Amino acid sequence: MKKIAIVGAGITGLAAAYLLEKRARNVNLDLQINLVEKTGRTGGNIITDKIDNLILEGGPDCIFSEKPAALKLCEELGLEGQLLRTNEEKKGTSIYWKGKLHNLPEGIVLMVPTMIVPMMLSSLMSPIGKLRVGLELLIPKKNKPGDETLAQFVTRRFGRELLDKIAEPLVAGIHAGDPETMSIKASFPRFVEIEEEYRSLIKGMLSKKKQMTAATSGKQSKYTMFMTIKDGLQVLPDTIRDSLKVTDVNLDLEVASVTRNADGFQLRTSSGLSEVYDSVVLATPSYIASGIVNGISPALAAELGEIPYVSTATVSLALPESEAMQFDKGFGFLVPKISNRRIMAATFTSNKFSYRAPKGTCLMRVFVGGVSNENLVLRDETDIIETVLEELEIIFGRRLNPRLAKVYKWEKAMPQYIVGHQNRLERIGELIAKVPGLYLAGSAYMGIGISDCIVSSDNIAGKVVKFLKG
Repeated sequence: MKKIAIVGAGITGLAAAYLLEKRARNVNLDLQINLVEKTGRTGGNIITDKIDNLILEGGPDCIFSEKPAALKLCEELGLEGQLLRTNEEKKGTSIYWKGKLHNLPEGIVLMVPTMIVPMMLSSLMSPIGKLRVGLELLIPKKNKPGDETLAQFVTRRFGRELLDKIAEPLVAGIHAGDPETMSIKASFPRFVEIEEEYRSLIKGMLSKKKQMTAATSGKQSKYTMFMTIKDGLQVLPDTIRDSLKVTDVNLDLEVASVTRNADGFQLRTSSGLSEVYDSVVLATPSYIASGIVNGISPALAAELGEIPYVSTATVSLALPESEAMQFDKGFGFLVPKISNRRIMAATFTSNKFSYRAPKGTCLMRVFVGGVSNENLVLRDETDIIETVLEELEIIFGRRLNPRLAKVYKWEKAMPQYIVGHQNRLERIGELIAKVPGLYLAGSAYMGIGISDCIVSSDNIAGKVVKFLKG
């Protein structure tokens, strides 16, 4: 029997255990897996609370269906009947700019305009800004090799105004990052590929939309762009945990170090426990992995420690329906950095998904922190709530009085793919290849979404089985 330790029981670690068990069964490999988690719960940043008939999501609240790994796993686990579409009749996003909420022009696909008329009629963009966006159709593709920042890429293709008013707030909502430092190749490789293939991103996205329309002609997709689970997203990690057959889950157990000897990998915990494993998977933030592997490879530890992270927080507010009349439509709004406000975005959760709040209550979720206002996350919860209410009063013109307010803090939880990230990953890959049986998985490397983490776990599960069989 082979023994494997997986460190970290977030979605990455749980998925790694599940997929490793599955792959091992397919090749008749006898395993014993030890999943070790330093906190008292599994699921990591995915956390759902049910309070007063409200479903509150502390971390991510949905699955991005264009990356299908998470939805496929849900189907495999028997959760397809619980998957919940967005309320498309209420969809829409606004941008806060110069004291007003402006509708995000219809047809924006991950910051690329694909419909001319809505962009031309938009109150968000100036006439010069609209003209500059249209000129993207004539801009040649980049002919110099090498990476560039997201800001450089968007400004080169569409101009500064689209960057400041559309791209930056959309990116902040996903990565909590700064376009001036983010790597376009690491963060949005799809755009680099489209530019290379089509020259114009507008032409490329229109072509992709036509291909998708042709492929789904006459069919109604069972999924909307964003999906969730009826009883809350935490159902996914909980179901994975409950399905594990040869995995022991150990909570409140912090791993201090992993070293290598003639018998394999010796894992030591902060409480002094020690055990030897044939293989170890580190499904933790990279700065945690850095401390764990330092005894094996100081060079690897140094590279892992250089991946930057930022802190964020979400604030869920339950409001009487009478107070929420002016946002009875739309999925929420984004706040550009140039608006100089202290919140990044807000989601009208009870508009976006059904079953989130009882009749007569509107559920809203506000995002704070990120690169621009990371210090806010370090304040006490009462102060964070008051900051959020002050900002919403400025945006809506009146003070809101929530029935419930709950803060979820995520300190150093969002990895930042800055320029040079791919080069760092290459160096990390070369260093970890020198330690067969030791593997890294998670959002620090190849994608921050739930599906990205599951794909990462699946890749590592395949490598572990190959190593153990070899």
